Amino acid sequence: MVARSLMFQGTGSDVGKSLVVAGLARAFTLRGLKVLPFKPQNMSNNAAVTADGGEIGRAQALQARAAKVPLSVHMNPVLLKPQSEVGAQVVVQGRVEGNAKAAEYQQLKPKLMPRVLESFDLLRSQADLVLVEGAGSASEINLRQNDIANMGFARAANVPVVLIGDIDRGGVIASLAGTKSVLDPDDAAMIRGFIVNRFRGDPALFADGMRMIGDLTGWRSIGLLPHFPDAARLPAEDALGLNGPSALKTGAKIRIAVPILPHISNFDDLDPLEAEPDVELVRVRAGQAIPGDCDLVLLVGSKATISDLAAFRAAGFDVDIAAHVRRAGRVLGLCGGYQMLGKKISDPDGIEGPPGSVEGLGLLDVETVLSADKRLEAVSGTSFDGVSLAGYEMHVGRTVGADCARPFSMIGGEADGASSADGRVWGTYLHGLFADDRQRSAWLMRLGGTASGLDYEAGVEEVLDRLAGHMEQHLDLDGLLRLAR
Repeated sequence: MVARSLMFQGTGSDVGKSLVVAGLARAFTLRGLKVLPFKPQNMSNNAAVTADGGEIGRAQALQARAAKVPLSVHMNPVLLKPQSEVGAQVVVQGRVEGNAKAAEYQQLKPKLMPRVLESFDLLRSQADLVLVEGAGSASEINLRQNDIANMGFARAANVPVVLIGDIDRGGVIASLAGTKSVLDPDDAAMIRGFIVNRFRGDPALFADGMRMIGDLTGWRSIGLLPHFPDAARLPAEDALGLNGPSALKTGAKIRIAVPILPHISNFDDLDPLEAEPDVELVRVRAGQAIPGDCDLVLLVGSKATISDLAAFRAAGFDVDIAAHVRRAGRVLGLCGGYQMLGKKISDPDGIEGPPGSVEGLGLLDVETVLSADKRLEAVSGTSFDGVSLAGYEMHVGRTVGADCARPFSMIGGEADGASSADGRVWGTYLHGLFADDRQRSAWLMRLGGTASGLDYEAGVEEVLDRLAGHMEQHLDLDGLLRLAR
């Protein structure tokens, strides 16, 4: 079996490439094809643990789910995870291989291309169709030399390209036509079609626009894709999705405040809470105060715990959270958030930056030592009150201390996390906690609400099915199959 393949690049970041590939993966899977997603290079701090014991970007995890296949490190062979001081952590075929600043990474890319092609060839041998997602913008010609993410990959692997533009940003005709004008002619020749994404209104009003793009570029139209509002119900990869205003929910019984820090990671932990009608999730940014009337302060993961702890203090959140605790408020820390809640975080080997240690928030009697060893594992167990749970761990460092004698959970017979003596502050290394309906329901009741009636995972599946129908209705899927090779 050697799969056909087709690559989707964008005129810029956040034009909807990930969502389009996810929708097409489900649509072609429902047609009876075995589909595998692939992204040569990704940059994200929102990652997922794979079945083969590594990690990939969250977008490829969603695309694999859409294709109804297990996650594999080969779906995203190069993952860059930005962190402070040391640039980005470089993950290759699921495993951390070091850190690199931007200039250093440019020199590293030629050594990575053979491994990217190795992963791609492996996927092609296992599928009918491989859908490839580019990164950023196809027109970043300043980064074309040694490129492994866009045209460099397309040329090396001889994969035809469909270019996606976002009409919601404005200037979509110029962005698509302009991309062709700045590309090397041999690169531009790889592009066989275009999609205009996130259209709102009467499609007839942009018929001339679609024709003009075709005339200016010579590319065929794959379709005008209307805005899909329920995309917000799918796990997001880019932290840009956190920049919007918090949703106000009339009649919500529970208010959860989440400080948004510069290196936030695995923020899809928030999605199931946002889906709950009885939960108002308040994203708190620097310059704002943590609301005094919240039922829970939730500290989520961080790719640079020490740096984000400094940002937490600079924003005055440490004062707010101390006042919240004095009012008998509850606090939960997940992964990096758990580490921040302790008395000290030490980084003797300079994993995140210059070696040293800092004082934590002191809300749990624990201390953390960061180390190069990374734990990547799907886990299951029970929480402190006996409720079953399932999720995954993705962290560096070890946390110990007196409050670990009151663990947050038991996983495989081993204690995880800690809780304060008064039972109002908890920390755990577990991600995916709230995607587990049993745990989310238990937390709603712990915070004074009622049991959840939401089947979160079934809801994601339903949205993916409707997204596939959206693609079938508005894009030329038969034409895409004819373009693939």
